Amino acid sequence: MLIGGLELKNRLCLAPLAGITSLPVREFFTELGAALTHTEMISCAGLIRDNAKTCDMLGTSEREGPLIIQLFAPDSNILIYGAERAIKICKKFSGLGINMACPMPKITKNSCGAALLHKPETAGEMVRGLKTLGYPVWVKIRRLEKDSDTLNFIETLANSGADNVCLHGRTASQRYEGLADRNITRLAAENFPGLISASGDVKSVNDIDEYLSFGCVAVMLARGAIANPFLFSDSVMRIDELIKFAKRAEELCGEHKAVVLMKRFAGSVLRFAEGSADKRKRACMSTSLHEIIEILQEQ
Repeated sequence: MLIGGLELKNRLCLAPLAGITSLPVREFFTELGAALTHTEMISCAGLIRDNAKTCDMLGTSEREGPLIIQLFAPDSNILIYGAERAIKICKKFSGLGINMACPMPKITKNSCGAALLHKPETAGEMVRGLKTLGYPVWVKIRRLEKDSDTLNFIETLANSGADNVCLHGRTASQRYEGLADRNITRLAAENFPGLISASGDVKSVNDIDEYLSFGCVAVMLARGAIANPFLFSDSVMRIDELIKFAKRAEELCGEHKAVVLMKRFAGSVLRFAEGSADKRKRACMSTSLHEIIEILQEQ
């Protein structure tokens, strides 16, 4: 499926996590089923200064899937120079990410991260600048205090050429406390179809389903994946469990009843599958349990 300018095998992605999403962690979650991962937040100022510690964060491997480099900077000039430096060091990135979500004072005091939420003109310039480098541009943001301000900010990013906007439902002042507001994510997905990924309090398969039901194109797993690394594989493995259920339903109730039951479940499960729209349509139209199982098993 095409999400944010990239071909992904499903809708589950690993969000960027400072101090965590290093190379071995990204490989681990790729193996568990993450369709896309992010680097840690990487300082463009550090890249420009050729800081050894910063440049060491650019390491990649063949065991990773699509990878977004997540960059932070206070303005478009530093962002572009830093991105160019990163691309020169490593050409294996699938997309360029901008962090406009980090709420920590050591980041925001330098006009980076969530501080950019109050500088829409600068944010737009940053997106337009990165687009000139020829990569899909993914932006991670938080909600603002007013829903209208959040939607206006997303509109600025969309009009500037952002390929994907990951919305975390907490404000910067909340940091990581309280609950993520899912209503603003729903509003964003409705107003900007095909653009919004969801983040915030993704702790279960039900949480993933709810965000996808809003119309989000992808779901970013962050602290929930650290608490339960197998949330990725649990989501993907549901197809195997559903096939077992289908065969048992046929045994107990006959094929016709099993087909009816499978159609009720398959739509939700296939949200995670590559080519999900086509598969869901074919499963819904099928009158054969064998055919539905074949659709579920397609790679």
